[in-house]
Amino acid sequence: MNNDNPDSVARRASQKMVEQKFSKQEFQAMLQLMLDEGLKAGKSMVDVRAADLHARVGGYPGRGHSMPTCCSTMREAMKSGDTVLADPPKGAGPILQIRYCMPR
Repeated sequence: MNNDNPDSVARRASQKMVEQKFSKQEFQAMLQLMLDEGLKAGKSMVDVRAADLHARVGGYPGRGHSMPTCCSTMREAMKSGDTVLADPPKGAGPILQIRYCMPR
């Protein structure tokens, strides 16, 4: 599990909103937080859409978004048994949806 809490992740994200570009590490931290929330809720699977992940990190929708970084981070986090539920035609887009198996 991750030591980031929702407040600290959200605070860092809101500070970055001025810059509008987010790092892979910021998407990793929020994705891990979302997976941890699913695990705590007793879910056996957690579905994550790129639009939702990016919105929680910040800067989406909006100019200067970091959707390619968001999507590549989601794909890199996949493990055996995880499934792409919706795949954008160009590979990176807000409709990307991945089902992550729990626990991780």
